[in-house]
Amino acid sequence: MASEWLLQGRTLTADDLAQIRTWRAEHSTWHRTRLARELCARWGWRNGVGQLKDMAARSLLLKLEARGWITLPPRQRPSVNGRRNQRSLGEVQAPVRIQAPLASLHPLRVAPLAPGSPEAAGFGALLQQHHYLGHRNCVGENLKYLVRDRHGRPLAGALFGSAAWQCQPRDAFIGWSWEARQRHLGLVINNTRFLILAGVRVPHLASHLLGRLTRRLSADWQARYGHPIHLVETFVEPERFAGTSYQAAGWVRVGATTGRGRNGAAPQRPIKEVWLRPLSADFRQRLGA
Repeated sequence: MASEWLLQGRTLTADDLAQIRTWRAEHSTWHRTRLARELCARWGWRNGVGQLKDMAARSLLLKLEARGWITLPPRQRPSVNGRRNQRSLGEVQAPVRIQAPLASLHPLRVAPLAPGSPEAAGFGALLQQHHYLGHRNCVGENLKYLVRDRHGRPLAGALFGSAAWQCQPRDAFIGWSWEARQRHLGLVINNTRFLILAGVRVPHLASHLLGRLTRRLSADWQARYGHPIHLVETFVEPERFAGTSYQAAGWVRVGATTGRGRNGAAPQRPIKEVWLRPLSADFRQRLGA
């Protein structure tokens, strides 16, 4: 067994694992949520505005249990993930058809959704029903954007979340060493979902939205999580998409994945092209290359 593992964006050592096992045995009556929160407190695992990253800690504990390295207490109630993914559209109804010039739809409403709001729930349902990858619950720092036209009709949605822990073309483009990536990965985010609704036929809408989103992302992230963003990544399946909208919005194709997935597992996923969008001219210096 290796002496270090990269899990949930943290380097976990054999001593850390032994500490978790000891701590788990000493507090056998704690439920899973209490364990995750106490782990965050002990490790100082907080986001930029001081909030405990308890969902990230919960995911870490679940991954350790899945590997057979720890045993967690039984769930107190069934997982809510299934119910989350069976949400109704609620406050967000997909339009039947919109076919118009982009200028006729202005001003567009583009803003991050408040966590737990009816629109956020409807946003998740839209992705689940209309995006080819579907959508499950989000863990960790993320921003959801729902785009509406001047009449309030939904046109598109975009989800940004944690960057891939390992991506050789991205790391080479930045000039990252292993140590620099460990320190500054939180300053890079991933455009994990981008959806133009099926009934929407508006020329240049996709590239226009990608441009608007990247111009405001860092400020929105700073407001929500207390730190800026300096680079955005996304992964495009070339058999499905040419990446034309990303290219038109100033993104750069830097290579392709190996099919190992976000956590570096054995190859089992489609090869995807890696596209990047720096958010500042000095992004390499800011990312500590």
